[in-house]
Order: sequence, then C-alpha cells, then structure tokens
Amino acid sequence: MTQEISATRTLDAGLADALTALVARAAAAILAIAPAALATRLKADHTPVTAADEAADAVIADGLARLLPGVAVVSEEGVRRGDAPGDTFALVDPLDGTKEFVAGRDEYTVNVAIIAAGRPIAGFIAAPALGLMFRGIVGRGAERLPLAGGGGAAVAIRCRANPAGPLIAAVSRSHLDPNTTAFLDRLGVTRRITCGSSLKFCRIAEGAADVYPRFSPTSEWDIAAGHAVVTAAGGIMTAPSGAPLPYGRASADFKVPGFVVWGDASRRVDPSPGSLA
Repeated sequence: MTQEISATRTLDAGLADALTALVARAAAAILAIAPAALATRLKADHTPVTAADEAADAVIADGLARLLPGVAVVSEEGVRRGDAPGDTFALVDPLDGTKEFVAGRDEYTVNVAIIAAGRPIAGFIAAPALGLMFRGIVGRGAERLPLAGGGGAAVAIRCRANPAGPLIAAVSRSHLDPNTTAFLDRLGVTRRITCGSSLKFCRIAEGAADVYPRFSPTSEWDIAAGHAVVTAAGGIMTAPSGAPLPYGRASADFKVPGFVVWGDASRRVDPSPGSLA
C-alpha cells in the first residue's frame, strides 16, 4: 500500500493505521534483539547506539519509502547534516532513550512524526517494553492503544486542562538541570514524574502530568512525535519564550534550544525575572 500526504496536509485513517503498524513492527524488531547481541558503541557525538537502534531504523526506513514515496525522512541514525528536507517530511528516532534501554529500563520508545510547513501534524510513539502505543493526529485527537498482539482496544486520551491543586511535572531522568528545577519551583510543583524518552510527552497527553520543561538543547527527532501527540490531545508545546517551535532546521543540525510542554493549552512560560522566557 502506498499513500501520499494530501495538499491539505492531513492523513486519512488508512495511512494513520499503516504508520501505526509500521512503528509497531519497529518495536518488535527492538524486542527481537537479544541483550548479548546489542553491540553497543558510541557515535561521534558520544551518545550510544546499538544493533536494536539500527534494526528499528531499517524497518522504519523501508516502511516509509513504501507508504510515503518521495517524502524525505530525517532519522537520528541516518541524517545527513545540512540536507534541507522540504515542506513535508518525516522525523524519526528509531530508539529514543538508548541509555535507558541499555540499562535495562522500560523507558524507551520508537518515535515517528510527520512534519508539514514546519509543524508536527502526526506523531506515533511505541513503548516496546510497556506494550503500548500512543498516536495523535493534530485536529483529530490522540489515543493510547496496545501494541500488536497485546489485546484491548484503543482509548482516547486528553490532556488535563485547568488542573486543581499543585501541578505535576514530567522531568527527564538525564537532563534535569538547575534552570529547570528553578522553573518548577516557581510553578509550585510538588510532584515530579521522572522518566526517559518520549514517555514524558505521553504522560502529559494522557493527563498524568501537567508540565514538562527542558531548557537544554535537544534534537528535533527526539520531540516531534511527542509534540504532535500532546497537541492532538489538547496541550501545547512551545519554545521557552512561548514562541512556536520550528522544525526542519537543517542549518542548525535539526537542534532546538529547549521547550516547555503544557497540558493546559492556555498556559505559557512564566515570564518573571529569572525565567528563560
């Protein structure tokens, strides 16, 4: 089956299901790699990569070539620096949270996002060790569903708007810095959910957390799928200043300087002195 993204930048149900199945196959490819066969090594940027990252990337690359012929793919494991991807393209992190994966934690994901006109319009996040999939189509809603063979039905998910009481924050296991801590203190956050990978976006999208800040650089493929899922679930994600986050910036090596995710879309970053607004 081959389909293209229409001029209206929407994805029909058939293509959304096909992309969901593709990400599930990538998750299965990760689970099929035995721990003894991971062949973990460091890349030039000193981040780890394993045979599981590469297996998932191969599955996704093959599937996207069939499902979205002619659409550029920017993947963490195959990006060519400086190549501009065009107006519509796919952003892929075949194994987000490799450190957690190698450490034996279940906090890793497979991320695939579709970008149009600089904005994520669809996101697909599989959590292989948890047997879960999260997907969101902007303007059409977000869902949590089991991976293939897991049983059960898809459940619509929604961000928590106007939360009563103190906010709950999702925070990074590896990138929680003093600026982020100070920001959370100003918000009066009393509970933090700590985890790796794009699961933090999923916690916002399903209403388990209210805010997820990160004030250090990261790559577009780490966040695009989560951005789409949160937006589809009624939340918002911006740069720390509150400005929109641009995607497809090949000239910046597909890096963003930071972001804040809010479950309540009416919120913005605190502009008080000392904030990063």
